[in-house]
Amino acid sequence: MFGNLTERLGGAMQGLFGKGVLTEEAVNQALREVRIALLEADVALPVAKDFIDHVRAEAVGEKVLKAVKPGEQVVKIVHDALVEMLGAENQALDLAHTPPVALLMVGLQGSGKTTTTAKLAKFLTEKEKKKVLMASLDTQRPAAQEQLEILGQQIGVDTLEIIKGQSPVEITERALKEAKLGGYDVLMLDTAGRLSIDEELMSEVAAVHALAKPRETLLVADALTGQDAVNTAKNFHARLPLSGIVLTRIDGDSRGGAALSMKAVTGCPIKFIGTGEKTDALQPFHPERIADRILDMGDVVSLVEKAAETIEKEEAEKMAKKFQEGKFDLDDFASQLKQMRKMGGFSGIMALMPGMGKLKSAIEDANLDNTVIKHQEAILSSMTKKERGDPRILNASRRRRIAEGSGTSVPEVNRLLKQFQQMQTMMKKMRKMGGKGLLKSLSGMLGGGGKELEAMAAQMGMDGNLPPEMSGKSSGPLGPNPFDDGADMDANPFGGGMGMPPGMPPGLGMPPMGGGTKKPMNKRKKAQAAKRAKKK
Repeated sequence: MFGNLTERLGGAMQGLFGKGVLTEEAVNQALREVRIALLEADVALPVAKDFIDHVRAEAVGEKVLKAVKPGEQVVKIVHDALVEMLGAENQALDLAHTPPVALLMVGLQGSGKTTTTAKLAKFLTEKEKKKVLMASLDTQRPAAQEQLEILGQQIGVDTLEIIKGQSPVEITERALKEAKLGGYDVLMLDTAGRLSIDEELMSEVAAVHALAKPRETLLVADALTGQDAVNTAKNFHARLPLSGIVLTRIDGDSRGGAALSMKAVTGCPIKFIGTGEKTDALQPFHPERIADRILDMGDVVSLVEKAAETIEKEEAEKMAKKFQEGKFDLDDFASQLKQMRKMGGFSGIMALMPGMGKLKSAIEDANLDNTVIKHQEAILSSMTKKERGDPRILNASRRRRIAEGSGTSVPEVNRLLKQFQQMQTMMKKMRKMGGKGLLKSLSGMLGGGGKELEAMAAQMGMDGNLPPEMSGKSSGPLGPNPFDDGADMDANPFGGGMGMPPGMPPGLGMPPMGGGTKKPMNKRKKAQAAKRAKKK
């Protein structure tokens, strides 16, 4: 969603690095580029103007212009201003009241209210351990109530029984009684939408709001509509006391203006974002993490949370035991590929890694998730259990059989086996180095995030005295962290290279694009090489 904005901001900030002293003219030139980038991202003009004025007031001060590394100071100021514009911090739902706590979902037709209601119910059930009842008040759209009922069956959440002919107010009264008698913690009311805001819609929603007295009134807005979503939020907020906003279709190709403008224009915080069509594609909105992504600094916290959600404890313990024993076979390699798919695929993981913004288009063009990873899974599935357990028995005829059975080629089979051998070698080295060797590799992946690794080391029973490359004081793949007061600011945080971050297992690196096979030497070159070797 923020791809173009990330690229433009990176280009604007690039000119500030490598200079010993920043002039006011250089800062103003960079801020002009930032202003254009914000306006192209469909950010509201007053919001963009306030943002630039705030950054300029901080960036042209004597402290910054004479700083040791003023470029990094400006990046920090832009980052902090982005966080403030997005809402400063995540605001959780207010559920600490006598149950059942009512949540009212409002919005225009087509914004995704019903699906979002089911997503939020699943989130509250699984993450917050709440007993949820959903009720559809949409008597206008055909099969709207049946849609919510089917979604409830899919996610295992109860829905109110459908009685045809009842008005939204009557359904609300029945839902409140049912929620109290059934001992539910949360009652979610999915209201009807319209193609445009009209008096009939507002009167209906206001009557339901007066009866239900919800603790949270959430507006579901479509991020693809840009500034129209902001205008919708303003109109709803004028008639209803909105407590928060849920932005849907964040995974689309919108320019991000709605997310950046919503809090500043309406005063309502964004509480959740919808990242896909599936019922688990809903995330709490964290302004600081979004700001990190916009500035291509990655979102390692979200990556770790996603891994914790998808990794099964028993499987992790089994893998840890194999690692300690130095055993790692192709079955384990297959499970790692499956795990990667659960976490959103190669592109989903790379989107959260620092400095990967420049690789986004290359990853999308290569279509790694739908080609390379699926091909590798097909190759592994074409092997027998004995072959996956002992790859040494894979001779030429077996490899041909596997290639034919998986619909791939022998070179692809050979490439996968080579990656597997590299992973085995790496794990053996890490096992010899012990736990700290593993943490060093993780530190390379996380860009020198020492605080997180020190906590991890303490949990694993290691001492807290981590080496410099793990303490956050050495440069990670993006260079130093401009938000660390003790960091060395010698490198460009936007200078992420085209390779994988240090410490990434070789087997999970980016596969060769476009074949990658080396041309064989002809006879003349072979003879010349042999002659040179003989002279030496």
